[in-house]
Amino acid sequence: MVEEINPFENAQKQLDIAAGKMKLEPSVHAMLREPMRILEVSFPVRMDNGETKIFKGFRVQYNDACGPTKGGIRFHPDETIDTVKALAAWMTWKCAVVDIPYGGGKGGVICNTKEMSEGELERLSRGYIRAINYFIGPEKDIPAPDVYTTPQIMAWMMDEYSKLKGYNVPGMITGKPIPLGGSLGRGDATARGGMYALKEAAKYLGIDLKKATVAIQGYGNAGQFAARLVTEMFGSKVVAVSDSKGGIYSEKGLDWKAVLEHKKKTESVTGLKGTKEITNEEILELNVDVLIPAALENVITEKNVARIKAKIILELANGPTTPEADKILHKNKIFVIPDFLANAGGVTVSYFEWVQNTYGYYWEEQEVHENLEKKMVKAFKDVLEMAEKYKVDNRTAAYMVSVNRVAEAMKLRGWV
Repeated sequence: MVEEINPFENAQKQLDIAAGKMKLEPSVHAMLREPMRILEVSFPVRMDNGETKIFKGFRVQYNDACGPTKGGIRFHPDETIDTVKALAAWMTWKCAVVDIPYGGGKGGVICNTKEMSEGELERLSRGYIRAINYFIGPEKDIPAPDVYTTPQIMAWMMDEYSKLKGYNVPGMITGKPIPLGGSLGRGDATARGGMYALKEAAKYLGIDLKKATVAIQGYGNAGQFAARLVTEMFGSKVVAVSDSKGGIYSEKGLDWKAVLEHKKKTESVTGLKGTKEITNEEILELNVDVLIPAALENVITEKNVARIKAKIILELANGPTTPEADKILHKNKIFVIPDFLANAGGVTVSYFEWVQNTYGYYWEEQEVHENLEKKMVKAFKDVLEMAEKYKVDNRTAAYMVSVNRVAEAMKLRGWV
């Protein structure tokens, strides 16, 4: 059972820790604790049965000192303003840690996509864009896909925004299909960026990834690609994976293709022949070299942190570790690659997509991968340097790198 913890309060606590270490000026700290702008909208959608249903949506622009805000749109039945605020804050730090000229934003609509037809989903997507269109734009705030939103949904949103403007605006959103100005290399960018960071961490710790065992909690987009890439790039052995229905374990290692095929057929990784069933809680506590939480927030807490045995935690999920658990992981010398560094590959390639849209010239996939690796390696080294200099854990160090950059931009603009 996942603990009910307010994600925005977590984000604020993490900032407060870094601000204390940095001796951040009170005015800068106060401004960075809260979003600059929040938009809440209600908008109508005609359903297939002829009824009109009213949906509630949000868009948060956390801080735009470094450039236009950037962040995904989530379609989720339990969406809350606090989740959106927390994710917008983390996007601010994520863009700053990889040093791309964006601030952080996030959006969401309270809805259950599993209960909607494709037509209803399209009308919802277009309705949301009509409701927030004056709040976003390629120089102002650039959305992207997130939970239960897809490249097809981005295509509808781009088309709706372009209709409202009267001309094509591909750069108003990223994560689009390739024929509409999407970028090659975007599909696996989150997991691939994480792999580049993992490679650096293993090098630093003297761990041979060829001999490493890996457990992955979550088998959505990031988890699936992580299983494939950690196998293909390094030859590591993935011994356990899980999804919302439970997990599977095999000491001999899992074939990511077989797991994916099984999940497509049965809608879950559970029940794969030749594997042992384990729970989502158990997967976190396995004796593996690398643990990759790639699902929900707040899964590593004070209650289970003492039982975590992995040497490296690569946080592909947003906010999987609570601040209280962080302290214990650091004390236990478990090397954490914090979420907004580990999963920054997605927003970095989104930035590359926006750049390509802006000047109308598109890169080969190899070029995308090379530029992503450069960004991730530089960000990892910046964080490690900060951690060693101030003798702090990696998350605090990542915050310090990011907050420094955002604070400097705010000061140069004369805001504080």
